Amino acid sequence: MPKPTTDALEVPGATLHYETRGSGPVLLLIPGGAADAGLYEGMAPDLAAHYTVVSYDPRGLSRSPLDGPLTDQRVDVWSDDAHRLLELLSPHESAYVLGCSSGAVVALDLLARHPERLRRVVAHEPPLIEALEDPAPHRRLFAEVRETFRRDGVGPAMARFNEGLGGQPSDRPTELPPEIQEMAARMHANLPVFLEHVLCPFTATVPDLAALRPAADRLILAAGRESREQEPLYGPARRLAQLLGLGGEVVEFPGGHVGATEHPKEFAKQLLALLLGPADVSLRPHSTELR
Repeated sequence: MPKPTTDALEVPGATLHYETRGSGPVLLLIPGGAADAGLYEGMAPDLAAHYTVVSYDPRGLSRSPLDGPLTDQRVDVWSDDAHRLLELLSPHESAYVLGCSSGAVVALDLLARHPERLRRVVAHEPPLIEALEDPAPHRRLFAEVRETFRRDGVGPAMARFNEGLGGQPSDRPTELPPEIQEMAARMHANLPVFLEHVLCPFTATVPDLAALRPAADRLILAAGRESREQEPLYGPARRLAQLLGLGGEVVEFPGGHVGATEHPKEFAKQLLALLLGPADVSLRPHSTELR
């Protein structure tokens, strides 16, 4: 598959690196956490058979430098960045959006503020803990992760993060799929930005339910099958599905929180089924799951 076309877009306070490939309606892929456009490298070729696939490095990460000093990041500013990309690349046609993790938080804000620009939004595990009935323990966890980073650095902070989410320590190094190994060094370099300036501000965001309700027919709330027991990851999608009148059901994707990198082919197939129209939708107790 040919490499994507790369370009840069100047936005207020930053310059965004973005990548495009394929043809057809625009499908904007918003990365989350410390990831950048490379997060979706394993999925993009399959998606590009149907869409003009666009992804980018969020401001302050990887190849999207800020014009000024790094401070706590704001969801509405990142949402404005995504909107400017859509205005540039799909000025006359509404677009599709997939956001994962903190990228899903951005996607929801984009839908709340610019519903007319979007055909369909898939929000995969937005960690909007303030939507939960009891956000306090998760708020404390993320604050502890940030404090651990400030005191002890990236490694201990990520260990506390994994422990708090119920993850098990492993002596085996994580093996990234070949398609996204190029991103690994950039993602590692981005971790201090994520831990200090993204994690707490983004998870503390309160979703605009009043603005989202009229656009809920364009929204698919999603989560990984393996995340069911991780309340701050799976729980907000389920809770938002209740609050927005979507029946409390989410669409489950392969893998867990980072299913897009764990199972890129299967993840892309699931996404295409949702966007192009699934042939078979089977209801399950936990979710709406496409088979």
